[in-house]
Amino acid sequence: MSTPPHSRRLPAAFALITVAALALTACGSGDAADTAGGAAPAGKNAEIPTTDVVAKVGKDPAAARLLPADVRERGTLSLASAVGGTPPGALYLEDGKTVVGQDIDFADAVAKVLGLRLKREAASFEAILPALGSGKYDLGTGNFGVTDERRKTIDFVTYINDGQGFAVRKDSKLTKVTDFEQLCGLNVATGAGTTFEVTLQDNEHVCSDAGKKPYSVKTYAEQGAIWAALQQGRADVVMSTINGLRYAVKQQEGLKFLGEYHRLDVGFAFKKDTKLAPAFRAAVDRLIKDGTYDRILKKWGTQGSAIEKSQISPPETKD
Repeated sequence: MSTPPHSRRLPAAFALITVAALALTACGSGDAADTAGGAAPAGKNAEIPTTDVVAKVGKDPAAARLLPADVRERGTLSLASAVGGTPPGALYLEDGKTVVGQDIDFADAVAKVLGLRLKREAASFEAILPALGSGKYDLGTGNFGVTDERRKTIDFVTYINDGQGFAVRKDSKLTKVTDFEQLCGLNVATGAGTTFEVTLQDNEHVCSDAGKKPYSVKTYAEQGAIWAALQQGRADVVMSTINGLRYAVKQQEGLKFLGEYHRLDVGFAFKKDTKLAPAFRAAVDRLIKDGTYDRILKKWGTQGSAIEKSQISPPETKD
């Protein structure tokens, strides 16, 4: 029998500070909300799981041999992590130093399999992919969806399947979004530099084609600002990750999840033509085989995002 996962309760004072910070964020389209610490929608009863489910992961010599010789000799990789989101995404605990999240666990587990030490640096979501191309980091995590457009300049090694969805206030007339025409005339909040922003921009013509008022896209650099915009009526709907939306609506009163819109594979991100991909794929497959993979998903409540095996830059999932 497994030990019940420990959790760390965010104190009420922290929740109140978060709400106060959100009240000061900018609200215009394209505004970056510079909330300290990356405010997340955490209520008084929000619990962040902190059980260490990767401590016992050991090195797999066969997977490690797939690493480039210079990486094996160096023994370290630089990792950029997008921090400041909503669980299961990466976020800081109340000490302001400890970073937790599903991506954090997967990266740490893969590093153990490969016998590597990660030099992690927190970075903004929209800055990570360009920085990979410039060589600033060896890899990045941030729930990066694998799209055909991104595959032109970035390589991926998949570890979960997440995707796109919507959430609204409970007083909204929307019950499920199956077509972007349903968003016409509304203010839609989403993260800056995300696949959601691109998808919304690519479908803006839908409303004009139908002779309707276009929807307005409001982008924010911090997840907390997105939810503040929805709660305060400056946005009518939020488009974000399926797993993140499910968590967020449970932690905030007066919101509802509208379901899945489009599924996407999610992976570790690397510069194009990286030689690290085969080793990372083997490491993820090892985690799936030895049960660590399931333990990570169970910890973060994302069993619905499980994959059977890892892939290197697969074609974008088409619904």
